[in-house]
Amino acid sequence: MKTEVKKIDGTKREVGIEVNGDIVKNKFDEVFQRIGQEAKVAGFRPGHVPRDILEKHYSSQAHQQVLKELIPEAYNQAIDKEALEVIDLPNIADVKLDRNTLSFKATVEILPELNIKNYKGFRVYYKKIEVTQDEIKHQIDSLKETRKADTIDDKFARGLGYPDLAEFQKAIERQIFIEKENLQRQRIEKEIVEGIIKDLDFKIPHSLIERQLKELVKQAKVEMALKGRPREDIDKQEKSLFSELEPEAKKQVKIYLSLAQIAKRENIAQDDHMPNRVMEFLLKEADWKEIP
Repeated sequence: MKTEVKKIDGTKREVGIEVNGDIVKNKFDEVFQRIGQEAKVAGFRPGHVPRDILEKHYSSQAHQQVLKELIPEAYNQAIDKEALEVIDLPNIADVKLDRNTLSFKATVEILPELNIKNYKGFRVYYKKIEVTQDEIKHQIDSLKETRKADTIDDKFARGLGYPDLAEFQKAIERQIFIEKENLQRQRIEKEIVEGIIKDLDFKIPHSLIERQLKELVKQAKVEMALKGRPREDIDKQEKSLFSELEPEAKKQVKIYLSLAQIAKRENIAQDDHMPNRVMEFLLKEADWKEIP
């Protein structure tokens, strides 16, 4: 098999593929053999029709079946041979097939080449998390506003599943602590990611942007429906949602590709948990500094 790769742009390649010799001949033999098992030709029993008769009656069918089977086989072998990281289905063109040779061109979109530097040792600033009595009181006061007929006492706490008011206050403290902890973790992760992608300049594959954009629009429409927006209004918003959410889709894809590149370098598994595993790695490698 012969292959030739031409660069179209940062993420597109045209792969010329040519298969000849026994591979094509054997595929035709295999296809005609299967056709012959069921072919109904006057004067012959199924399975006993001579090859020249089969070719006379079923040449077009065999031709299409060979293309259907041989193109995917040749394409996958070519991609493996050229070590291309393809991210979407190929566009097949210029297909030519005779009894000895198959040739075609496959235009594919591949992962871009990223030159990520200095992703280890990011300086991150953290603050020791504390919960003040004022914060606990504010949370309880807010609860009072929603339950003006209730007195916030031991009896009220028991109604919520706590033995007394003191235990309820401890639960409020834990809740505030966890909220603060999550917010700080989100801030640190965002700063690390922003630091990684800020100087990266590469062409983002259109198919990935389109896929992510559709998902973001779908999520936005679901959220609007949950808020009680009429279906007609939601459908009218769809075009503007695609326009508004496109920058975010591009950013999310850029982040994902950057994390995937780091995962590849650090031998981190490329599965559904990859982004979380890469972030754990980056946090471990970061330079932590406490601030007052």
